[in-house]
Amino acid sequence: MAASELYTKYARVWIPDPEEVWKSAELLKDYKPGDKVLQLRLEDGKDLEYSLDPKTKELPPLRNPDILVGENDLTALSYLHEPAVLHNLKVRFIDSKLIYTYCGIVLVAINPYEQLPIYGEDIINAYSGQNMGDMDPHIFAVAEEAYKQMARDERNQSIIVSGESGAGKTVSAKYAMRYFATVSGSASEANVEEKVLASNPIMESIGNAKTTRNDNSSRFGKYIEIGFDKRYRIIGANMRTYLLEKSRVVFQAEEERNYHIFYQLCASAALPEFKTLRLGNANYFHYTKQGGSPVIDGVDDAKEMVNTRQACTLLGISDSYQMGIFRILAGILHLGNVEFASRDSDSCTVPPKHEPLTIFCDLMGVEYEEMSHWLCHRKLATATETYIKPISKLHAINARDALAKHIYANLFNWIVDHVNKALHATVKQHSFIGVLDIYGFETFEINSFEQFCINYANEKLQQQFNMHVFKLEQEEYMKEQIPWTLIDFYDNQPCINLIEAKMGVLDLLDEECKMPKGSDDSWAQKLYNTHLNKCALFEKPRMSNKAFIIKHFADKVEYQCEGFLEKNKDTVYEEQIRVLKSSKFKLLPELFQDEEKVLSPTSATPSGRVPLSRMPVKPAKARPGQASKEHKKTVGHQFRNSLHLLMETLNATTPHYVRCIKPNDFKFPFTFDEKRAVQQLRACGVLETIRISAAGFPSRWTYQEFFSRYRVLMKQRDVLGDRKQTCKNVLEKLIQDKDKYQFGKTKIFFRAGQVAYLEKIRADKLRAACIRIQKTIRGWLMRKKYMRMRKAAITIQRHVRGYQARCYAKFLRRTRAAITIQKFQRMYVVRKRYQCMRDATIALQALLRGYMVRNKYQMMLREHKSVVIQKHVRGWLARRRYRRTLRAVVYLQCCYRRMMAKRELKKLKIEARSVERYKKLHIGLENKIMQLQRKIDEQNKEYKSLLEKMNNLEITYSTETEKLRNDVERLRMSEEEAKNATNRVLSLQEEIAKLRKELHQTQSEKKSIEEWADKYKHETEQLVSELKEQNSLLKTEKEDLNRRIHDQAREITESMEKKLVEEMKQLELDLNDERLRYQNLLNEFSRLEERYDDLKDEMNLMVSIPKPGHKRTDSTHSSNESEYTFSSEITEAEDLPLRMEQEPSEKKAALDMSLFLKLQKRVSELEQEKQSLQDELDRKEEQALRAKAKEEERPPIRGAELEYESLKRQELESENKKLKNELNELQKALTETRAPEVTAPGAPAYRVLLDQLTSVSEELEVRKEEVLILRSQLVSQKEAIQPKHTMTDATILLEDVQKMKDKGEIAQAYIGLKETNRLLESQLQSQKKSHENELESLRGEIQSLKEENNRQQQLLAQNLQLPPEARIEASLQHEITRLTNENLDLMEQLEKQDKTVRKLKKQLKVFAKKIGELEVGQMENISPGQIIDEPIRPVNIPRKEKDFQGMLEYKKEDEQKLVKNLILELKPRGVAVNLIPGLPAYILFMCVRHADYLNDDQKVRSLLTSTINGIKKVLKKRGDDFETVSFWLSNTCRFLHCLKQYSGEEGFMKHNTPRQNEHCLTNFDLAEYRQVLSDLAIQIYQQLVRVLENILQPMIVSGMLEHETIQGVSGVKPTGLRKRTSSIADEGTYTLDSIIRQLNSFHSVMCQHGMDPELIKQVVKQMFYIIGAVTLNNLLLRKDMCSWSKGMQIRYNVSQLEEWLRDKNLMNSGAKETLEPLIQAAQLLQVKKKTDEDAEAICSMCNALTTAQIVKVLNLYTPVNEFEERVLVSFIRTIQVRLRDRKDSPQLLMDAKHIFPVTFPFNPSSLALETIQIPASLGLGFISRV
Repeated sequence: MAASELYTKYARVWIPDPEEVWKSAELLKDYKPGDKVLQLRLEDGKDLEYSLDPKTKELPPLRNPDILVGENDLTALSYLHEPAVLHNLKVRFIDSKLIYTYCGIVLVAINPYEQLPIYGEDIINAYSGQNMGDMDPHIFAVAEEAYKQMARDERNQSIIVSGESGAGKTVSAKYAMRYFATVSGSASEANVEEKVLASNPIMESIGNAKTTRNDNSSRFGKYIEIGFDKRYRIIGANMRTYLLEKSRVVFQAEEERNYHIFYQLCASAALPEFKTLRLGNANYFHYTKQGGSPVIDGVDDAKEMVNTRQACTLLGISDSYQMGIFRILAGILHLGNVEFASRDSDSCTVPPKHEPLTIFCDLMGVEYEEMSHWLCHRKLATATETYIKPISKLHAINARDALAKHIYANLFNWIVDHVNKALHATVKQHSFIGVLDIYGFETFEINSFEQFCINYANEKLQQQFNMHVFKLEQEEYMKEQIPWTLIDFYDNQPCINLIEAKMGVLDLLDEECKMPKGSDDSWAQKLYNTHLNKCALFEKPRMSNKAFIIKHFADKVEYQCEGFLEKNKDTVYEEQIRVLKSSKFKLLPELFQDEEKVLSPTSATPSGRVPLSRMPVKPAKARPGQASKEHKKTVGHQFRNSLHLLMETLNATTPHYVRCIKPNDFKFPFTFDEKRAVQQLRACGVLETIRISAAGFPSRWTYQEFFSRYRVLMKQRDVLGDRKQTCKNVLEKLIQDKDKYQFGKTKIFFRAGQVAYLEKIRADKLRAACIRIQKTIRGWLMRKKYMRMRKAAITIQRHVRGYQARCYAKFLRRTRAAITIQKFQRMYVVRKRYQCMRDATIALQALLRGYMVRNKYQMMLREHKSVVIQKHVRGWLARRRYRRTLRAVVYLQCCYRRMMAKRELKKLKIEARSVERYKKLHIGLENKIMQLQRKIDEQNKEYKSLLEKMNNLEITYSTETEKLRNDVERLRMSEEEAKNATNRVLSLQEEIAKLRKELHQTQSEKKSIEEWADKYKHETEQLVSELKEQNSLLKTEKEDLNRRIHDQAREITESMEKKLVEEMKQLELDLNDERLRYQNLLNEFSRLEERYDDLKDEMNLMVSIPKPGHKRTDSTHSSNESEYTFSSEITEAEDLPLRMEQEPSEKKAALDMSLFLKLQKRVSELEQEKQSLQDELDRKEEQALRAKAKEEERPPIRGAELEYESLKRQELESENKKLKNELNELQKALTETRAPEVTAPGAPAYRVLLDQLTSVSEELEVRKEEVLILRSQLVSQKEAIQPKHTMTDATILLEDVQKMKDKGEIAQAYIGLKETNRLLESQLQSQKKSHENELESLRGEIQSLKEENNRQQQLLAQNLQLPPEARIEASLQHEITRLTNENLDLMEQLEKQDKTVRKLKKQLKVFAKKIGELEVGQMENISPGQIIDEPIRPVNIPRKEKDFQGMLEYKKEDEQKLVKNLILELKPRGVAVNLIPGLPAYILFMCVRHADYLNDDQKVRSLLTSTINGIKKVLKKRGDDFETVSFWLSNTCRFLHCLKQYSGEEGFMKHNTPRQNEHCLTNFDLAEYRQVLSDLAIQIYQQLVRVLENILQPMIVSGMLEHETIQGVSGVKPTGLRKRTSSIADEGTYTLDSIIRQLNSFHSVMCQHGMDPELIKQVVKQMFYIIGAVTLNNLLLRKDMCSWSKGMQIRYNVSQLEEWLRDKNLMNSGAKETLEPLIQAAQLLQVKKKTDEDAEAICSMCNALTTAQIVKVLNLYTPVNEFEERVLVSFIRTIQVRLRDRKDSPQLLMDAKHIFPVTFPFNPSSLALETIQIPASLGLGFISRV
């Protein structure tokens, strides 16, 4: 593809700018060939027309894609040109705060002018062993590469550090040397690496000075060769120096200083040892005041002087030599104050008795007259005569300055010589790494001889650099079998020839110096005549005849000829040197004697690779003043020779380049000046490297990386099984021009710009895919949104309509319900009213009807009777009346009828006359007939009803009569029964009389009892009233106390809780720190012990001569030695010499043991004294607190006092309850007893009860006070726990020490005292625990008493409710229960006594056995005849079944065999698979049990010592085998648990069976050996962790970071020359599955070995911490790993580890918490990083990360694709502001070597010892079960 095709719309380019050097712009339209201008838009929005050069028509350089900006390697950029390099460096430096960047083989280091936390030992450890491309750029990476290549290629290395003044060359070289010193270490105990680092302060003080550009500028060049032996450990070093700036001694420009050492001397002038130097302020001396800036901000010269002197001492420069150096330096200062007085124009004199000259002569030890004479005169020698000629004042001043410069230069060389002697290797050097710290290219307004030499050296170095880069490029091309085409690069050989060739600048300068009247002007004319218009690199300034211009590789430089000859000659008068040589001060002549011994620089071997042990020191300095040939050589000639030697040395090594850049001239931190940076980039050759790379194929990809990155550009049919062929096919389609790329063996090579083109195609493809995805997703989202809205609308409609319908239905239901309710309510009311009325009516009717019926019945009865009477009476009367009436009626009828008949007759007569009349009469008659018929019917009905009533009445009458008859019959029956009952009543009356008599007696008794009860009740009521009054008083007091307490309870409770929580946390941290410190000491102790053993073995091999025969060793020697070794802890500083003293003699070990016993006794005495002093201190503190409380006006209620008052209140309440309970019990006891006289107040039983009550109350009072005191002490201790240091009696200790005259004994005493301190601490802990246990037991007793009292109170309350007989039964039952409990307690005590008796019987058996053995021994002395005379009685021996006691018996001589078979030669794998876990531990303990059973302390001690030593030996032999270490850690812990479980201590016997309790040790307390075993277990655990770390370390980075567990998530970015480890899993690389498989292996092995579950959790926690720490540390040092996709990979990997924890049930082990920093770092890579809310979320989320780590991750965050966004600098600043108040460690990396303190929780075994069988495979046939 043509380059012009890339200039399309929106393409970004760089255009030149006078201020920013380069500016970024964007094309507004496509470029077409032939266009003269480009339409651009700048980043600030301004439009610009950029005119192209009409001649070259060169287009502006294209800008790289944003994804490539900020790369670690500049060669990874697709467009390699100056603006791209500048922009990449600026982005890394300003935005990411990264000061290191690779540029091919060059490390570009930008001075940050700020102290950065990236040079600690943790960073060194992180870079150690890593490939250079695998980590972010760093000076340590370059140093590691040099160190690795030296070891791998067996070739010497060089690190060339260059740059201008202030760029940080010296610091970079210093850090490189520190890296070598830290990583390699030294081969001897002389600490050579410390001496190498100590040379820096000395050289800085005498060779560095303040300039306008740098406060600590190196004014000389140095090449330090660090020598290594065959094991690549530092054995020595050598330093070569170049071109010291001597003129600075006598002249300093404005704002500059002389060398630091002068100001350090002036600042230390007040020291007593410096009084003789007669120094003063720096402003007093001419040589230190010219710059006008004697003080550097932030630098204390006096303090620096101390550092310089310490460094001199470390390097072996004695105090006398140091004072000699300071005398010479002070003499130089005084020499500068010497003044001259002119006598005439050609002569001058020194004033008489001139004080500065007098001081100078005194310090130098020379004659005043002689020195003053030769300062003003010089000697001229001719062929025949010698003349003494006076010199002018100007010449005298110049001669004085030349002398001062010469003295200083010789002193500088002398110091360098002595530094080299101190660093000289004592053994043969195998290889070396050279560090060249040399000045960079310099150009000033006035450039003189020094700048000329500096630039000449840089020309040579640049030539070597170009050739090396060219060579590497050629090697790479040939390696990949790429056709090699000659690359045109800048060759500066013509410029070098101009300077150093025959008739060159230096040659003409030396020739002019030889001329008698040579001058700078004549030399300039010779230069013009020789080179002007003949050499293109040489020019003459237009306006000057005393200057010349040379075109260097970096820039044109104009040199002023003035002073060239004088500086090249470096003239010093021989007479002055002779005077100094005659000095009485012995150091001064040494300076000039060395001149004569120095060999010529040309005498070195041509190769320049001279071993350090034979190489002489060759400082390339001018040393004038000698008559020899050496002295006549000019400075330029010497510098040229030394430079040639340096180049030969560099060419014989593999160079590594560090280019230091100064970002600004004002020393502002992290400020980037583009102009200054470009100047230095051009000068240091970085751009030339870029140009060479860009000329060929700068971008290089492996086939796998190319396939992974550009897989998106391939179709499925293009993907073949052969990756190489696939890439070829795709590239042929993508890039038509085949010259733009080449296929190598393993890589694809691209021309500049092609990767950007591929990235553009990839981005376009991804963008199109994104657009398609967006289109589809947006359509899908809109359709989904529409469907959701439609569905929502329908749903809303449905719900609204349904709601409305439901509302209407609800309304209807409510209406209907209301109506129904109303209906039923009304119905209910009406029905209820009706029912009431009906019931009332019915009731009234019933009553009324009954009343009426009864009345009616009575009336009817009366009427019936009256009717009967009336019937007869009325019958008579009726008959009589009837007769009378009948007669009257008849009479009247007759009359009436007669009258009527007469009338009727008349009427009839009248009516008869009319028919109508008859008719009317007939009608009326019919009606009357009808009416009469109705009346008849009604009367018939009434008659019938009356008949029915009559019948009913008759029926009721008949029933009533029947009832009456039945009643009468019943009464007759009852009369008969009454007659019978009267007889029984008589008998019952007799019985009642008897009962009345008995009742009278019981009433009399009851009356007497009630009288006594009333009297007692009165007394008890009085007592109860008194108690109630006291209770009321107590209640009021309690209420007052509660009121006071509740006022401040909440605040005090919260504060106390906070304090307690904080104190608990602090105590836990302190405990962990102390435990960690102790375990670290154990680790160091074991390391020193192993080292001691190794040295001992080596000494035995080297010194001892094996002799034939067998040498016997006393068996007690090892036991005594081991006993001493393990009975106390020996610190690392005391261990080695003490052991060496302890080894030779057996007798001394015994003495040490006795001394240790004495010290133990002394410990107990000191402990008692300490306890008394502690009590006294506590009393004093209490008194002080009380006094302080009294002084305060209104003291606040402290937590302890409140606690005390509350406790006191509780105790008073409990006491009141107890009194009530006792009173009730007494009352119950009195009421239960029948005899009043027994329980009367004056009775003996009553007095006994009262005495018991008073005694119990007194005892309770005492107990209450004790409990209160204990509780108050506990509360006060909790409230303010202050560490109290152990106080010992120093005078007694001193007396004891004075009594120990032997040095070994004093050392033993010191160790013993240290052990006593540890024992005291442990005993304090045990006392504290026992105190807490006692307190808990007292609380338990109080609680039990309270429960007992409550129970008694409940029983009493229940008894009071019972009748007297039931009370008696209840009291009897209670008494029976109490007696039963007492019996049970007595039975427990009896069992304990039986146990003690059994133990004593066992001991008695042992003693009896020993006595029997003694008797047998005595019987052996009796003659056989005496034995025969005694009668022998036959004894029956019954056979008994063998019962094993869980012991193993062995002979003493078999002990070594036991240790050998059971420990040294045991294979863990077989034991773990086939036998029970912990079998060796059980066997060893059973052997210990038998020795304890025999009461053989020697056997116990010997066995335990041999066991411990055997375990140490096997771990030393197979300490790198995980199974072995795990096996013996498990067995050591099991052995320790057995010693605890069967120790006989109650705390360890809780879970034992009775049979196991019988197996406890009886004779020996092995607590000290338990501590030794615990220490051994700690050492084994630490060894196990180291083994785990060594196994896991190679897997972690590859498996957790580099391997793509989720394929395709992360893409591979373009890389530069230094390839990183590919993230594609190749064969042999580790993956996450590898880590999990290894974890499974570890876990299964530990489980097979029977390791304690808690210990397994601790091991897993440590493993996960190592994984998390190593992963996070690499993440923080690798920019390419800080991306969103990598965060996803990490989180997935962590989730897999968590899943593993769940599968193994280890989630509660704390392992997950150790991964929290890594999890938060992964989350930080994935969260949004834009707004303030995001910043707040990040700050709250990343609480396990430090501020430095958070900022580092944000700075390193790198988008893998251009669709991701970078983190803005403003956002990072916001994070820093928010985290400003967080107090965390400034350390960047986690300590991957940190080991958590381990604990061994007690884990008793349920396995019965007597059931253990010893397999024959162990080879322990000599052991028998007992």
